[in-house]
Amino acid sequence: MAQAQLYFLSDQYYLDFPDDRLMKNKDMIDGVPHSRPCFFAFPDSKIPEIYWIVPISSKYEKFKQIEEKKIQKYGKCNTIRFGTVLGRRTAFLIQNMCPATEKYLTAYIDKNNQPIRIDDRIAADVVKNAREVLGMAKRGTKVIFPDVFQIYRGLEQQLNLEKDSAALKPSILAKIRQPLPEPAPSKKSKTKEHDDR
Repeated sequence: MAQAQLYFLSDQYYLDFPDDRLMKNKDMIDGVPHSRPCFFAFPDSKIPEIYWIVPISSKYEKFKQIEEKKIQKYGKCNTIRFGTVLGRRTAFLIQNMCPATEKYLTAYIDKNNQPIRIDDRIAADVVKNAREVLGMAKRGTKVIFPDVFQIYRGLEQQLNLEKDSAALKPSILAKIRQPLPEPAPSKKSKTKEHDDR
């Protein structure tokens, strides 16, 4: 997952980790699925193969109002952050984040096949606040909608199973590096030499 920061989440994730509080993969409008959400991803500090993914919403004004209400009530709001993505003002919904692994993620790339990146300052702000929110959630504060720790445990089990099965199978490289068996010595037929003298 080098270089990329923005991803789409596969439908398989929702089948493997059913949770009504996960942000829907596609909004239904008149019974038709529309616009798959994009997620900002950063690695977990304990298991870097697990990524925390934060949904990005284009409903900037809606979430700005929610942020203002939270600031009035709590004095701050670190569950929603704001920034520009591809020239548009967007909201990063830390309150809806969840963990995922690479197999469930597809990088968001541009028409030149390059991964889409965001400003480093925005990325740093989202990561800093997301880690703070995770810390609060670990202490029991209900600040994230999905049951992220149950999903996290499921992903951890998957990774352990994959590591165990990989350890049982010799890798292709290991097979290639094995020395080839020595060829059996060939038996040459003895021919009598005739002297024509």
